[in-house]
Amino acid sequence: MLHIVNKSPFNNSAMDECARFISDGASVILLIEDGVYASKAGTTYEAKLKEILDKAEVYALEPDTKARGVDKLTDGVKLVDYSGFVDLVEKHKTHSWL
Repeated sequence: MLHIVNKSPFNNSAMDECARFISDGASVILLIEDGVYASKAGTTYEAKLKEILDKAEVYALEPDTKARGVDKLTDGVKLVDYSGFVDLVEKHKTHSWL
């Protein structure tokens, strides 16, 4: 399952709610729009994200990280471009956390 999160974990619970539904090894999370703030290294959310990374692959949409000045990602988070976004959607069933 591909979980798409577009809200910042600092002012919305979508990322935390998503994390409750992650299956070990069977889930992928794509952070887009303000959701990319969850991927930023050195924040109060980093420890939580590392727990999530133990169970799921996590991607951040590169154009959104650049637009928001997120230049240092938590170790394990992979950047993906729009083409990669499409590849993930084609490969997995999708759920958007709004």
